[in-house]
Amino acid sequence: MVKKLPYEEFKKIYSKVPRLCVDLVIKNSQGVLLTKRDIFPDKGWWHTPGGTVLLGETLEDTVNRVSEEELSTKVEIQKLLGVLEYTEGSGFGYPISVVFKVKPKGVIVGGEQAKTIGFFKKLPQKTLPELRKFLKREFNLN
Repeated sequence: MVKKLPYEEFKKIYSKVPRLCVDLVIKNSQGVLLTKRDIFPDKGWWHTPGGTVLLGETLEDTVNRVSEEELSTKVEIQKLLGVLEYTEGSGFGYPISVVFKVKPKGVIVGGEQAKTIGFFKKLPQKTLPELRKFLKREFNLN
């Protein structure tokens, strides 16, 4: 059975070791979808939906869980874009994220962690620095 760690245990473990995550990139004619975090860490910063891979989950399972938790819809994985290392202090601990380009199967709605969502052709000033570099490299966004 896949389940999340209690927050204190999560903090204890991931303050000492890297954390495997997934990030979801949705890009269309309106731009790239970003969500504005309402919770720690990085509260108030724009980012792509993402989350920690749980014990017993495949990367595809994690993509599906994260899309439902953070976007209230299922997605179809289109392409593996690469790996994003959050080395400049974004996120908690040292997240290493496998980034997937995905296509939503329904209406996108912000979730509990990030209610505000938007599509951007020009990245907001408060976009996580590592993500900004990744999106600039992949999609020529500034």
